[in-house]
Amino acid sequence: MSQEHDQLLKRIQKLVRQNQELIDENEKLRIAVEALTEQNELLKKRIRPGADTETADPTGKPNIRKFKMVTVLFANIDGFYKLTDDTDSVVLLDQLDEVLIEFNRILKKYHIQKIKTIGDTYMAAGGIPVKNITNPIEVVMAALEMQAYLKKRTEGLGKSIWNMRLGIHTGPLTAGISGKKKISYDIKGDTVNIAHRVQGVGESGKIVISVMTYELIKEFFICEYFGKLPVKYKGDLEMFEVQGIRGEYSRNGAGVTPNENFDTKFKLIQFTDLQEIILDKLEKELPDYLYYHNVKHTVDVVTEVELIGWAEGVSDDDILILKTAALFHDAGHTVAYDEHEYHGTMLARGILPVYGYNEAQIEKICEVIMATRMPPSPKNLLEKIICDADLDYLGRSDMIPVSNTLYKELKEQDKIGTLTEWNRLQVKFITGHQYFTSTAQSLREVNKQRQIERIRELIGD
Repeated sequence: MSQEHDQLLKRIQKLVRQNQELIDENEKLRIAVEALTEQNELLKKRIRPGADTETADPTGKPNIRKFKMVTVLFANIDGFYKLTDDTDSVVLLDQLDEVLIEFNRILKKYHIQKIKTIGDTYMAAGGIPVKNITNPIEVVMAALEMQAYLKKRTEGLGKSIWNMRLGIHTGPLTAGISGKKKISYDIKGDTVNIAHRVQGVGESGKIVISVMTYELIKEFFICEYFGKLPVKYKGDLEMFEVQGIRGEYSRNGAGVTPNENFDTKFKLIQFTDLQEIILDKLEKELPDYLYYHNVKHTVDVVTEVELIGWAEGVSDDDILILKTAALFHDAGHTVAYDEHEYHGTMLARGILPVYGYNEAQIEKICEVIMATRMPPSPKNLLEKIICDADLDYLGRSDMIPVSNTLYKELKEQDKIGTLTEWNRLQVKFITGHQYFTSTAQSLREVNKQRQIERIRELIGD
C-alpha cells in the first residue's frame, strides 16, 4: 500500500510539474503574440503606411495634414526625345514600365511614398504619412539606387537610351489624403515647387539637392557644389550634386552600397523615431502605480548609458546597443511587474526587426537588458555600463526623494512595510552596492556614501 501511495504521489508531482510547464509555456506564447501584434502594427505604419494609418473624409473630401519635414524627389526620365522612325515606341514604353516598377520597389525598400507619375516625370516623398527624422537620408539613398539601376540597364542595352535628372529638396508641406482602398496623396507648398525647380535646372545623370537637404545628409554622402537657384522672396538657394556614399560608409570605397558603419550611424539617428514610439507606449500603458519605473526613469537611463559609454570609450556600435537596451529595459512593465526584464526582451524582439536591427544586434541588446535584474552581476563592459546607469540615482543629490518614489511604488503593491523598514533596507543595499565602471565610480561613489549617512540620520541609527 505504501509503495502504491508513493507511486501515486510521484505521478501527482509529475502532473503538477507538467501543468506548471504548460502554464509557463502558455505565458511565453501570450507574450510572443503580443510582441508579434506590436510588430505587425509597426510594420503597417512603416512598410505599408498608406493602407492603415490614414483615411479619407467620409464625405469624399481629402484629409489635409501638415508635415514639418518631408523630402520631395522629382525624377525626369529622358528617352522619349530620342524617338525616331526606326524606334519601336511599344518596346520603349515597355522598358519605361520596367524602370518604373523597379523605382517603386526601391521606394518601398526605403519607406518612401510614391506620389504620382506624369509621363516621364516621377514624383515621391519621404516622411509621409508616417513622420520620421531619417527621410532626407532615405530619399538620397533611393536616388542613388535609382540612378545606379538606370545606368546598369543602359549599359546592358549597349547604348544610352535612358538618362535621368533628379532633384531633391527638404522642407514643410501640406498633404491632401484621399481614397479608401487605395490611398493617394496630393502634396503642395514651396517644398514641392522648389524640388521641381531643382530637378529642372539639374543635368542628365546627376542627383542635385538643395542646401536644406545637403545639411541633413552631408555626413553620409560626398557632395559637390552645383550652383545657385534664384527663389522668389527667399534669395538664391545653393544646390549640391550627390556623387555617392562617403568612403568610410561604403562597402567598396565611395559608392552606392552602405556598410556597417553607415548602418550604425543611420540607426543612431533613427533612434529618435524609435524612442518616440516606445516612450509613447510607456506613457499610455504603464500602470499608474509606477512612480519610479516611469518614462522619466527610462529617459534618464538612456541618457546615462550614452554618457558613461562615451567616457568608457566604447564604439558607436556599442552605443547603439546600450541606448536601445536602455530604452527597452523597463518596457516590460507594460506586461507585468515581476520579470519585467524578460518581458522587455520579448518586446524588443518583436519591434526591433521593423527598424532594421539584425539578429546579432537584437540578441546582444536582450543580454544587456537581462543584466539589469537585481542583484546586478554584469559579465562585460556593456552590462556594467547599463547596471551603473540604472542605479545612477544612488550617487545623486536627489537620491532620497527618488528612493521614496520607489518605496511608494512597492508600498502600493504590498511589497514593502513601513518607511523605516524601507530605509533600513536601503542602507543595507547601498552599503553592499558597488559601481562597476571607473566613470561611475569617480562620478557617483563619494556622493553615494553621503546618502548612506543621510538615510541613517533619518532612521536614527
